[in-house]
This record gives sequence, C-alpha cells and structure tokens, in this order.
Amino acid sequence: MTFSVNHPILFVLAGVIIAVVLAQSVFFLIKAWRQGVALGMDRAKLRRIAVTAAVFTIAPALAIVISVITLAKDLGVALPWLRLSVVGSLSYETIAATNAESAMGLTFGQAPALTASQYVTIAAVMTISILVGIWLVPAVCRKLQSGMISLEKRDRKWADIFQASMFIGMIAAFVGYVFCDVSTVLEGSMVGLIPVAVMAVSALVMCLSGLLVAKTKVRWISDYALPVSLIIGMASAIPITNWLS
Repeated sequence: MTFSVNHPILFVLAGVIIAVVLAQSVFFLIKAWRQGVALGMDRAKLRRIAVTAAVFTIAPALAIVISVITLAKDLGVALPWLRLSVVGSLSYETIAATNAESAMGLTFGQAPALTASQYVTIAAVMTISILVGIWLVPAVCRKLQSGMISLEKRDRKWADIFQASMFIGMIAAFVGYVFCDVSTVLEGSMVGLIPVAVMAVSALVMCLSGLLVAKTKVRWISDYALPVSLIIGMASAIPITNWLS
C-alpha cells in the first residue's frame, strides 16, 4: 500500500484525539456554568460571557487555520491539524519540521512526497520535543514562581527587568531563525532576505494595528491583529520571493 500524508486513517487517529480534547472543553464549560449558577450569577450574564468568549475565539482560530495550510503542503492536513489543535504553534512546528526535513536532506516547502519513515521521523521530532514543556512546568515552575515572587517583594524593578529579559530571550530564539540565512547576501544571493522582509511586513501591520487601537479605542482590533498580520505577511511572501529570488 502506498503511503499518503493524507490517508484517511491519519484523519481518524487525529480526530479521535481532538474529540477527547473537545470533550474535556465541553466538560469544564458545563462545570463552570453550573458553578456560576450555584454562586448566584445571572444566567443572562453567563450567556453573554459565553457568546463573547466564542466570538473572540475566531481570531486565534484563523491563525491556526493559516498555520495548518502552511504545513499541509509537506505534511498533509491530519498531522498539522492535530499538532495545532492540542499543543503547538506555527513558529515551533515549522522550525521542528524544517529541521527534521533538513536532517534528511529535504527542503521544507519543496520536499517530494514523504515516505512513511520520513513522516514518522518528522512527527516524532515535532511531538516529542514539545513534550519537554509539559513535564518541565510541574518540575520547575513552582520553584521558579516562588523565586520570582521573592524577587518581586525585594525589588519590583529588577523583577520586571528579569521577566522582560526572559521574554525577549524567547523571542530572540525565533528571530535568530529568521536571520540565519542573511549571510547568503555576501554570496550574491538575496534569498536569505526573504524571511526578514516578510517579518518586517508582518511587524509593520502589527504596529499599525496597535496605533489604530490607540487612536480609535476599538479593542476588538487587537484580537484580530495577529491573524491579520499573519495573512498579510504570508501574502507578501509571494511578491517578495519573486522580487528577491
């Protein structure tokens, strides 16, 4: 039997796992609703909260759909759908898949039809690596949080600086990946500037969204700033690639 990254059995396996996750969400939604009623909260208010929460999940859902489309060319739909529906993000999944394909001599976005062994290898890299964060949280988070609280009590300013530094360090790891091929410019190729230019377009859209929120005071714009910047950034990749290639 010929292996396919979109084989029905893969959709069945992914669908079962996602159904379990959805069942958990429904379970806790019902528990939360009943607890709210038990506390004497107005049912009309609870409905407004539920509807508002459902509406504002559209924005992150758009980002997830875009991410699935991005990864689907090489990996099919089932695996990205599963990864981004449970634990994952576009930045991490793309880097993990790209590194796994590079190790096998493939180029992300230009790889031929994957074999079963290649697919399993990529899926293992994407899945096992992200599990580190799951077991690391209960292992070190309590001590880290206690240390942060202690530092904040002693010196609030340094606590804020430390938190900002950790966040910037995390962002720098991904930004470094964007700039890793810039050296190709020295070899006469402008291809390495493509991700930089795409990132610049996305950043510009995000900044404009922030300015728009500040000027208009329309808060929902900030909820859609991420998917909009993703869409425009990806769309800009087409003319930028044609220009710099």
